[in-house]
Amino acid sequence: MISPTRVTSLAANTMREAIRSRVLYTLLFFAVMLIGTGVLLSTLTYVEGQRILQSVGLAAIRLFGAAIAIFVGIGLIHREVERRTIYTILSKPISRGEFLLGKYAGLVATIWLQVAVMGVAFAVVSLLAGAPLTLQVAEALGLAAVELAVVVAFATLFSSFTTPMLAALFTTGLYVVGHLSRDLRDLGSRSDVEAVRWIATGLHQVIPDLESFNLTTQALHALPVSSGEVAFAVLYGAGYSAVLLLLAVVVFERRDFK
Repeated sequence: MISPTRVTSLAANTMREAIRSRVLYTLLFFAVMLIGTGVLLSTLTYVEGQRILQSVGLAAIRLFGAAIAIFVGIGLIHREVERRTIYTILSKPISRGEFLLGKYAGLVATIWLQVAVMGVAFAVVSLLAGAPLTLQVAEALGLAAVELAVVVAFATLFSSFTTPMLAALFTTGLYVVGHLSRDLRDLGSRSDVEAVRWIATGLHQVIPDLESFNLTTQALHALPVSSGEVAFAVLYGAGYSAVLLLLAVVVFERRDFK
């Protein structure tokens, strides 16, 4: 049985380990810098300056958040195996499932902390530039955090059975394809071949629809977003992450570290 106490303890240790990563601070630095340069970019046009500023800021948060999730997340399990500290950890009354869930929870907490830091930088820059901070902006940031939890789940799954390089490639590939899954579905639906339409629909149902978490357009234009749409995106992200973690635990339980 999974013990919440042991998972929480592992999550706290993982968070402390992740916070010491130089890669994390490097990516966070560039994210904040890009958010700040949005002010400069917005001055290059007399029209839509505030929207350009916030568009750059939201894009930076989502892009660099995903980069942190991938490049910090894929190394957490590998380092434990490489340094052979995993044998010490698993020799204690801790199951492999608890170890994996603790790593996941710790990294998600770290990523959400970084999103909060970038969100504060975004808010400060927006206020200094006179750009409005609407409810839609807060919802966009919240769903970006949910999206990153799904990305971390992918990184955890691939890290449970393959090398860091391959895990990074697989996770990055799915991140890109996840943002194109709707376009692929729409293209397939226009085909005259029924098999192509079925395949396109099936792939869209299997591949994560990461555009479900993208509210950038609504945030920039202050378009209303229903509570049902936000709730569906949160439940979708939670459910997809749960399935990925279940697969990761099953694979990790069968992995031979010798």
